[in-house]
Amino acid sequence: MTDPAPSPWNIANAVTMVRIALVPVFAWALLVDDGQSVTWRLVATGIFAAAALSDQIDGHLARSRGLVTDLGKILDPVADKALVGAALVLLWWPLAELPWWVPAVILVRELGITVMRMAMLRYAVMPASRGGKIKTVLQIAAILLFLLPLAHLPEAVLVVAWVAMGAAIVVTVVTGVDYVVQGWRIRRDARRTGERR
Repeated sequence: MTDPAPSPWNIANAVTMVRIALVPVFAWALLVDDGQSVTWRLVATGIFAAAALSDQIDGHLARSRGLVTDLGKILDPVADKALVGAALVLLWWPLAELPWWVPAVILVRELGITVMRMAMLRYAVMPASRGGKIKTVLQIAAILLFLLPLAHLPEAVLVVAWVAMGAAIVVTVVTGVDYVVQGWRIRRDARRTGERR
């Protein structure tokens, strides 16, 4: 007898939904006084850090308590991309602290790979790679640095922020290419298997 499927209304998914709810709160805090308030920049940075940390918490809860659900599989990447996307877009416009191509490269990769992974479900599940996890850590670290009130900090912090963002962009592009190659191989092998049958 198999165990009943967990309810989608569980603690892990609740944490994910809180993360989604924090996105507009984070955006509001970041834009107070056109992003020039040191206090509110620190508040926004703290909200972003807490929301990013909650990604680890809901994943741990889901795995350790057997609460993995289809709803959670949908909500989790939506929450991640909403948080990262909001931060990158707002840092570009209206704050003008990042050039347009930074959010463009990262978000096109993120959305493109998400769509591809969903399309590949008919053939196989493409799990997150080790490189993908490193990419996420680098993106979060770089964004956190750019969220700080850099105008009031030593210039070295800005240099470190750009180094982190550069590393995040490189890993984002490389892992994106790797996912595309994996997807092509999975599709090719699936078609070959189907032809043999």
